[in-house]
Amino acid sequence: KDLALSLFPYLLVWAKAQENDGKQILILTATSGDTGKAALEGFRDIPDINIMVFYPSDGVSPLQKDQMQKQSGNNVRVAGIDGNFDDAQSALKRIFMSGLREEASEKGVLFSSANSINIGRLLPQIIYYVWIWLQLRKNHSIGENERFNVVVPTGNFGNILAAFYAKQMGLPVNKLICASNENKVLFDFFSTGTYNRKRDFILTSSPSMDILISSNLERLIYRITGGNPEECAKLMENLSKGGEYTITPEMKAQLKDFYGNYCSEEETKEAIREVYK
Repeated sequence: KDLALSLFPYLLVWAKAQENDGKQILILTATSGDTGKAALEGFRDIPDINIMVFYPSDGVSPLQKDQMQKQSGNNVRVAGIDGNFDDAQSALKRIFMSGLREEASEKGVLFSSANSINIGRLLPQIIYYVWIWLQLRKNHSIGENERFNVVVPTGNFGNILAAFYAKQMGLPVNKLICASNENKVLFDFFSTGTYNRKRDFILTSSPSMDILISSNLERLIYRITGGNPEECAKLMENLSKGGEYTITPEMKAQLKDFYGNYCSEEETKEAIREVYK
């Protein structure tokens, strides 16, 4: 997914040239580890674009922290926060919806983001799944009319959503298997139809998946409401204020292509141990 991000700066620069409004762009991005370094490197020293990355001080690996803090470039800034990834992302979302965004625009600065809350981040990832299908056909791994499953470890629901979009475009994907760690909010959602973030946040050995508010799930919810922005906004408000929402049986029926499950910390360690041996 971070290879896809390397295309994003070029898309943004192209779009900026089409607008030709003379404004600068400030990229504000929250990261759970991997995206931060990829975004900083992607936007390093690009004219008229600055980037600030916020990460949880105690929620990324030492290597990830090193990669971000030692990033070269005159237009890059990083900041560790007291809190987890959800805290960082929620704060940035509030900034995007606040008067500060309008105030900055009046001063010639546009706010944007580089993680998967920006649709430009998702678009290149759709190509991955088309490429996978082409390889499977080329290798004769599947027949002309056969479907294939995709398994995607996910926290913010971005990459697997790209697979869903590819399927909507006609790619013969069968099941979309959503793999979580002990922060299994997505597994519970697909099992029950209730999204509930009111639970302990667990720091695991897969910090990029330590997320309780999966931003891109909102895009899927929008689709299963029939593209109803009011109904979607109401569910998101319930999540923001009450910490949970429940979809209707009719909406849940539209999720039949998704399957969720999760791996405990002990199972994670055992898998790493087994592969290593």
